[in-house]
Amino acid sequence: MSPAIANTPLVRARNVHKSFGPLEVLKGIDLDVASGEVVTILGPSGSGKSTFLRCINHLESINQGLIEVDGEQIGYRLQKGRLDKLPNRAIAAQRRKIGMVFQQFNLYPHMTALENVIEAPVGVHGQNSKEARRYATELLARVGLSEKVNSYPRQLSGGQQQRVAIARALAIQPKLLLFDEPTSALDPELVGEVLTTMRDLASQGLTMIVVTHEIGFAREAADRVVFMDDGSVVEVGPPEEVISRPQHPRTRSFLSRFI
Repeated sequence: MSPAIANTPLVRARNVHKSFGPLEVLKGIDLDVASGEVVTILGPSGSGKSTFLRCINHLESINQGLIEVDGEQIGYRLQKGRLDKLPNRAIAAQRRKIGMVFQQFNLYPHMTALENVIEAPVGVHGQNSKEARRYATELLARVGLSEKVNSYPRQLSGGQQQRVAIARALAIQPKLLLFDEPTSALDPELVGEVLTTMRDLASQGLTMIVVTHEIGFAREAADRVVFMDDGSVVEVGPPEEVISRPQHPRTRSFLSRFI
């Protein structure tokens, strides 16, 4: 592999703007994420963190700029100097590279944990059912739920449901995994088990972008921390710099509530 290819970021965002009507939520985001890197995004509510995450897999469309994953522009094709939206089928194919874990678990209540995990590989992507079940069983074991494969969501705690959701996101074998405040809907005593699962994934070299308020996780598991405020990236760097020695007054003010 040439050095140029090796150094190409897995995720590349340039001048990303997003508005909802007159409200400008993202104001020119630039960010690269390398393959195998864990990046956490911190910031106050309303700073644009979750919107940026949803733009990466085109759950929200952007108004300006570009987002590339694995060298492919997400959601659009640049033609004659303008962005043309891709057909839905092409966007769905791009999303196969990107798994996402939401604040809410969004599990199908009438399906077991195993059935929830294989739904996308089999129902959406046409994978062989036997192979999908084998891999889903491995994934549920990987997130510590070997004994819950036949349990329904109502039989699981919130932390267990979120771990099923993580297994479901991994089932499509994505190159990138996005987490949108995955512990915010959990009771405090259940947060630890989900963060432990995420730390394990981080240690295995999975590329992850995590929007979170869990400062301890960002300090321990992240390669880099991004601090966003008012739709802009304010500060980026290793955890020991951004969290322990923040340079920007806004970053210092935000972190002073947690540290």
